[in-house]
Amino acid sequence: MAVARSVAARAVGLLSASHRHMTALAPAAAAAGTPTALGAPRRAAAATGGRGVPPPPPTPPAAASPASLSTGRRRPTRPRRRLISHDENYDKIDVLLARYPSNYRASGVIPLLDLAQRQAGGWLPLSAMNKVAKILGMSPVKVYEVATFYTMFVREPIGTYHIQVCGTTPCMLRGARDIVAAATEEAGCVVGGTSADGLFHVTEVECLGACVNAPMAQISSTTADPYVEDLTPASMKEVIRTLRAGKELRVGPQTDRPGCAGPKGKTSLLGDVAGPYCRELKADG
Repeated sequence: MAVARSVAARAVGLLSASHRHMTALAPAAAAAGTPTALGAPRRAAAATGGRGVPPPPPTPPAAASPASLSTGRRRPTRPRRRLISHDENYDKIDVLLARYPSNYRASGVIPLLDLAQRQAGGWLPLSAMNKVAKILGMSPVKVYEVATFYTMFVREPIGTYHIQVCGTTPCMLRGARDIVAAATEEAGCVVGGTSADGLFHVTEVECLGACVNAPMAQISSTTADPYVEDLTPASMKEVIRTLRAGKELRVGPQTDRPGCAGPKGKTSLLGDVAGPYCRELKADG
C-alpha cells in the first residue's frame, strides 16, 4: 500500500508540473501564431487585431483557360447569323401580323417561320425559331411544334432548290414514282438527300393541292415556291436542267394545257368573280 501511494503521488506531481509548464508557454505560442501543444491554433489575437500576426490572404485560384474547360478542347467559334433582324423584315412582320386580331398574334407563327427560313438560306436554325417565339410572345416549344409538323419547314441545311414531288393518290396514279426517279437521277442525289453541287434537295411529300394537274412538284427556294405541273419524267429533268443553268423557270403546266382547264376548256366561272372580302381584324375583341 505504501508503494502504491508513492507511485500515485509521483504521478500527480508530474501532471501538475506539466500543467504549469504549458500555462507558461501559452502566451508565447499565441504571440508567435503557432499551435499550442493541444493542436488547436490560437487565432483570437489575430482576429481582433491585437497581439497576433494576421494570416496572409488566401491565394486566388488560377483562372481556367477555355482550352481547359470540360472536354479540354477549345470550341470553334462560329459566326452568329442575324435572324429576322433587317428593317425590311420587321416591316414585313408588321404587315403579316396586321392580318390577325391583336390578341391572336400567335396565328402569325407560320408566315413568320417562313420569313425566317428564307432569310436563313432555306432552313430553320434553332435561333430563328426562338426569335419567332420572342416576337410573338409564345413559348418556344409551341414554335418547335409547328416547325416540326409541316414539311415546308426544314431544320437542317439543304440545297438551294428544294424539289418536293407529290406522292399522294392522284399523283401516284399518274406516275409520281417515275417523277421521283427522274428528279433524283437528274439532280444527282437520293430521296431526302442533297446533290454534291449543293443545288438540289429532293423529297417526296403529301398532297400539295394540285391534284387536277397531277403529277406535280413544288420547287422551293429563298425567293419563291412555284408549282410545276402535268409532269413527265422528261419534263421533270428539263425543269432541273433549267434551274441548274440559272434560266427562268416555266411555272405551272409543263404542257400546252391552259391552267387546269379540262379537255373541253373552261366550263364554269366564266364571268368576273367578286371577293373575297375580309372582315376588320384590328379590333381587340
